[in-house]
Amino acid sequence: MKHSRKDRLFDAVDYQLEKFPKEDMLAAKVNGTWTRYSTAFVREIADKFSAGLLQLGVSGNDGSASGADKIAIISSNRPEWIFTDLAVQQTGAVLVPLYPTTSLLELEFILNDAEVKYIFIGNQELYDKICSIRPQLSYLKGIYTFDQVPGASHWSAVTNMATPELLQKVQEVKEGISPQQLATIIYTSGTTGTPKGVMLSHHNIVSDAFMGKVSFPFYDDPTKKALSFLPLNHIFEKCVTYIYFYSGTSIYYAESLDTIADNLREVKPDGFTTVPRLLEKVYDKILATGNKLTGIKKTLFFWAVGLATRYDNIKSGGAWYNLQLALADKLIFSKWRAALGGRVDFIVTGGAACQEKLLRIFWAAKIPVYEGYGPTENSPVISVNTRKEVRFGTVGPVLEGLEVKLAEDGEICVKGESVMVGYYKRPDLTAEVVKDGWLLTGDIGILQDGKYLKITDRKKELFKTSGGKYVAPQPIENKCKENPFIEQMMVIGADRKFVSALIVPAFPYLKQWMQQQGIPFTTHEAAIKEPKVLEKYQEVIEGYNSRFNHVEQVRKLALLPDEWSVEGGEMTPKMSLKRKVVLEKYKEVIEGIYNVQKGDH
Repeated sequence: MKHSRKDRLFDAVDYQLEKFPKEDMLAAKVNGTWTRYSTAFVREIADKFSAGLLQLGVSGNDGSASGADKIAIISSNRPEWIFTDLAVQQTGAVLVPLYPTTSLLELEFILNDAEVKYIFIGNQELYDKICSIRPQLSYLKGIYTFDQVPGASHWSAVTNMATPELLQKVQEVKEGISPQQLATIIYTSGTTGTPKGVMLSHHNIVSDAFMGKVSFPFYDDPTKKALSFLPLNHIFEKCVTYIYFYSGTSIYYAESLDTIADNLREVKPDGFTTVPRLLEKVYDKILATGNKLTGIKKTLFFWAVGLATRYDNIKSGGAWYNLQLALADKLIFSKWRAALGGRVDFIVTGGAACQEKLLRIFWAAKIPVYEGYGPTENSPVISVNTRKEVRFGTVGPVLEGLEVKLAEDGEICVKGESVMVGYYKRPDLTAEVVKDGWLLTGDIGILQDGKYLKITDRKKELFKTSGGKYVAPQPIENKCKENPFIEQMMVIGADRKFVSALIVPAFPYLKQWMQQQGIPFTTHEAAIKEPKVLEKYQEVIEGYNSRFNHVEQVRKLALLPDEWSVEGGEMTPKMSLKRKVVLEKYKEVIEGIYNVQKGDH
């Protein structure tokens, strides 16, 4: 079979088997030991799994969105996730992936909206979660688990149904699947309203994967390894997975977000994808290590960090700067790289804007971070900084093969083979965002030098003050978060006379500062009420205000004791801020900010 861009997603396994069969196509820790799965094994298990699904009556029927059976998966990243994905695709059915953190209300809505027939579940906790809403799931016929869970059917029961006749049938079914057929429906949780199901075909995702592979580029090299920890049910990690398959890159799954540091040292990957929030946490850990040092070691550490913040990948800092940087590399940065396994030559970040300061520091330390961008509706990548061209503060050049234009209000519009089929059962919503083949992303941007895309804000996140002036919160937040005292920040002020901010302090850093000032640190709650602490944060914000227009300047602030998180409901699973949730949760705090100075203009 000739392999081309017209392939179906599952053809990636045959491609790898033919070009560079591997002993570790996928790998994960099982009972504390890395277990590797070869390309041949993945091919075999996917076919048996498909055969079992056919036996259960799963089919693509007429290949249409409404006709094809829907199979859901709710699990953390692991090889079984991929086996399920491949197996479902090969029957012509449609995969509906879900975040393990999805609320019960949303789970019930999605599973019923998609009319899901079977669901594959990672562990006991998630199994219990689904069982608690089972009576409300009218279409669900069966539940299978990846872990051995008492009283539950194990997924191996499905692969065990395979017979030679069914395996033959799988090959026939696969032959009949068109690249235009629906591969998945990904429900985007959004920050308001019911989730929307984004319909993506095999061709949508494969074309985006190939455009990304060529543009970045990812080279065919079976010696390369990647660590995977971003949720597979998010289209970014899924698309990258197929880039890895087509490039011969082995995928090792991190045990959890808490074990990433250990797993990096064990696997020694060549790269990984991430989101800015996790990069910020890596940097915070590096700084915390530096703060524990004493004397000359501490001085050298922060001298190196200071050098790194001035790094420019385009303009040379001159001979003296480069000499100092080489010394800093030998003494300090080499240790940072060792902590990431010592081999990382790419980190791709997306999902939210990355602080420019962080990018400069990582690049100076020879840890290249490439910022990219794209919504689920585009399968997802629209642009990415590449190995040949990196422009800090932008999300890079547009992928070769896609067209981008900016609407009059600056909204980014994209056209190409990766634009979604539409929203499931919602032609009304589809018509609002896809016009004449152009996808309206809802993001506002500019093209620097006519080439490098820069996101300036979310259209929906822009707000107007009561004076009628527009404020874009993200650039203000990202600038201020460069300060070591600030962990998280949200700019507010819609329909108010002036702009304010909710700030979560970086407590380890704040604690250290308080101790230096002779102020006792007991609890987070007590710390944020300390007059000197409030004064310090006011001073920090004042330092940034001069960089913003008068209307954008933060006039008042409130400090909060707890970090915003996915568990707390303030962050989406891809670590974006749910602004409406935060506004609702801290309603009284916000009223307090504005009531204090009623006459303030």
